[in-house]
This record gives sequence, C-alpha cells and structure tokens, in this order.
Amino acid sequence: MKSLSLWLFLIFLYLSTNKNVISATHYNEIPRLSPMLQKGILAKDNPIKESSLNIPQGFQKYYYEQTLDHFNYNPESYTTFRQKYYINTTFWGGAKSNSQIFVYLGAELELDSQLLSVTFPIENAPRFNAMLVYIEHRYYGESIPSGSYGMNFGYFSSAQAIADFAEVLIHVKENFSARYSPIIVFGVSYGGMLAAWFRLKYPHVALGALASSAPILYFNNVTAQDAYYSIVTKDFKEASESCYQTIRTSWGEIDKVALEPNGRAILGQKFNSCSGFIYPDVLKSTLKYAYAYAAQYNAPPGYPVTRMCEAIDGKPKGTDILDRIAAGLKFYYAYFYGLQGCLNVKGFTDSERLSSVVRGAGGWNWQMCSEMVFPFGITEENSMFPKAPFNLTAREEYCENLYHVPPRPDWASTYYGGKDIKLVLRRFASNIIFSNGLSDPYSGGGVVEDLSDSLLAVTTTKGSHGLDLYPANKKSDPEWLVMQRNTELHIINGWIKTYYADLIEITK
Repeated sequence: MKSLSLWLFLIFLYLSTNKNVISATHYNEIPRLSPMLQKGILAKDNPIKESSLNIPQGFQKYYYEQTLDHFNYNPESYTTFRQKYYINTTFWGGAKSNSQIFVYLGAELELDSQLLSVTFPIENAPRFNAMLVYIEHRYYGESIPSGSYGMNFGYFSSAQAIADFAEVLIHVKENFSARYSPIIVFGVSYGGMLAAWFRLKYPHVALGALASSAPILYFNNVTAQDAYYSIVTKDFKEASESCYQTIRTSWGEIDKVALEPNGRAILGQKFNSCSGFIYPDVLKSTLKYAYAYAAQYNAPPGYPVTRMCEAIDGKPKGTDILDRIAAGLKFYYAYFYGLQGCLNVKGFTDSERLSSVVRGAGGWNWQMCSEMVFPFGITEENSMFPKAPFNLTAREEYCENLYHVPPRPDWASTYYGGKDIKLVLRRFASNIIFSNGLSDPYSGGGVVEDLSDSLLAVTTTKGSHGLDLYPANKKSDPEWLVMQRNTELHIINGWIKTYYADLIEITK
C-alpha cells in the first residue's frame, strides 16, 4: 500500500501499502523550511532508511564526539554524543596549497537526504579544488544525544547547533593539517539561517557564507505577519486571476456545504475521501497547505502554481467551485508525489507529535515552540485565504501543553540581530550572500537588498525555495537561474582571492 504522509510538512515521502490511498497528515499549514528531496528519492515502510539512499561516490562517513552543552560547566554539560558528518577529498588541492573547504550545514532533516538534494557545493568543488564537508544538525538523523528523545530538548537550539559545527570544522582542519584552508559555509532555508548566523558568530572559522532562502528576519516585530501568505496569494494571482478568485471564494463555499444535513459526506464525495466524509476545518487546512507548498516550490520547468491553476480553471464552464478546487488538489498530489486515489485526511494528536515515529517531525515542532517562532498570519483584505491573524497566546498554550515550556519569540532577534539590520551589520559583518527567489513565500522574511559591499542579496523574480542550491540541470534550467548561480560563484571566488592575498601578506 502506498500512502503519502505530510507530517514533515511534505519534505519527503512515506510509502505504505495501497496505491489508491493518499494520506495527508498536517500539524501546521505552512511547509517546513527543510531542503526538498528530489523526485524519486523515496522512503519505504515509514521513515527514511539511510541505507536506501545512495550516497555520492567519494564521501566517507565520520562521527565526532560532540559536546552536549557548549555554554555551561555543569557536569552534565560534558556529556557527549555522536554527531555524523561526511567528507569528500576527491577534488581537494591539499593542505600545502591551502585549498578551500566547502561546508554544508545540516538543517532540520537527517543528513543523507540533504546530501542528495543540496548539490551546489558538490557540483562546484572541482572548479575550486575544494574539500567537501556535510554536517548533520543535532537532534536529527543519527545525531541524537543519549537519553529519552524529547526529554533533553533543553540542549536543542540553533546556538548549540552552530557551536557544534564550529567544533567539527576545527577538528577537521586539525586532522587534515589545513590550518590556512578557508572555509565557505552553505545552507538552505533554516540551514541558510544557520549559515548566515555562523559567519556572524564564528568569523574565525568561516571566511564566508551562502545563505539560500534564509528567512532570518521572519521574527516578532521585525517582519509583518502577512509576508508569507501575501506572496502565496501573489503567485496564484499572477498565474491566473480566475484561479485566485475561485480559491478566494471556495472557503465560504466549504463552510456553506458543511452546514447542510449531509455536508461532511458531500465534501467527502467531492474530494474523494477514503472515509466517505471530510471535516471542513481539516479540508481547509489541507488546501491551505497545498497552496503554500506549491508556491514555495514553484520551480521550473513545471511551475506547479501555474499548472494547479490550469487544473482549477480547466473544468468545463458552470462546474461547481468545489469541484474545481478538488481538481487542483488532485493535480497537487499527482505532481509532487505521483499519487492518485482516495484522500485520507487526518491530524496528529499532541502525544503523537511529541513521540513522532520519525524524530525529525518532533524536532522541528520543538524548534517552533522554542526559538523559531515565525509569526505567520493573514490579515490582508486581498488575500486569497480567510483572515487568520497570528495568535501568540494560542502558540504559548499549545507549546506549554506539549513541552511544558513557553516559546521565546524575541530570542532569535535578540541573540543574532534582525532589527535595523542594514544599519547594524554594514559596519562589522561581511562575506554573506543572501539568495532568494521572490516567488518563494519565505523570501518575505529574507534579506532581498544589499546591506553593504560584501553583504549581498542575489535575487530572482521567479525563483523558488532553495532552488539555486539544488542540482543543476543543463537541459531545463532557465538562463536566470544559471546567471544566479554564476553570480554567487563569482562572489565566492572574490572572497577567496582576497583571503589568499591577505594570507601571503601576513605570512611573509
């Protein structure tokens, strides 16, 4: 049986045993930040099995005995856990040449799938004679501190994570006698946030950073809550005015049908529910997620937003609104997951979220309940979604019920900065590329204009989430995407040339 599980905000797939069942489980209406697996990389029988993923040739797996708590001197802080990382020296020029090191900083997903989906450093390592290092984020994949999962989440933070990365990289440089090899860090999405923050906090370790689709400004009192959904709306409206209007009207129609005597059964029939009925709130959550996901990954050559609208608009004249919406949802599942059949929509209980079968789901849920408190909301009149202002009180209650701790919505901007970022960073920070595709809803919380001569925004009008760091395709990549990647490489090359000139001068 094949079933699709969207618990991880649809970054990778579950397959179970029935080809005719599509199972959608949500506990958030916004896709997670993780880099998206490429089509065809599937997980069988529940979670992704790393043994089923073919790691690219030349990569060797290592484990580092990582410090549990970098910021405390209590005895427990000295506990260690095994943190996984990969190294590939195939293209490296060697320590004597001081050849650079390209480092991918793992995001909120097990590492092996990221190694397969984020290939920009790998594809360009030969050109730079670079060593490749990919490091897994603590509490994801195999890099789990000992003890009951979920019981020691107090050591689970971005600050601890980038301190981990610093320890691993200093260790790698010592092992390879690569003291003067400059490091460039790369990250996508949440990993892009980590890459930018790593350069700010550890400039002695990393020469520069490429932060792709990194919403480092999407925090309380820094970015407007409507930023994400306003871009989703813009993407659909630009694709088709009639599609936008149909979606905008559909929410009220769902509520209207639901109030009829057999309303849930009628909705179930229209959307081909496996159970024969659908709760209206769950249906609306499913649709909201599907539109957001299509916009977030509205990548060439398919441009799923356009094609989803074609499915909605393409029904015969006079077709019922919800039948049109159902056609769009059917396309969505077929396009992204290759799945067709009846729709099995359900939700997670709080206990299921905490003791998630796949630890990555519980991990990101924790991060959303601690410091990654993005204020996503909908207040704009012209949105294609119903109004739903961000409710911090509801988030606090949810997190306290689940983890017994309240979120800290202002901590990330306090620790890393964010307010008045252009004024603040221009005089001390350097060597960060902030790349964004402006059709990506997360770009609403990203840096989309230059902050200084070396804090540079590289944007594309049509680009989607993390697209520049995904595998290049010479046959289908549009010219603007090729130019974006070349611009990034040109900037990085300039950093490295300047570094080598400084090295020669200082070590004469």
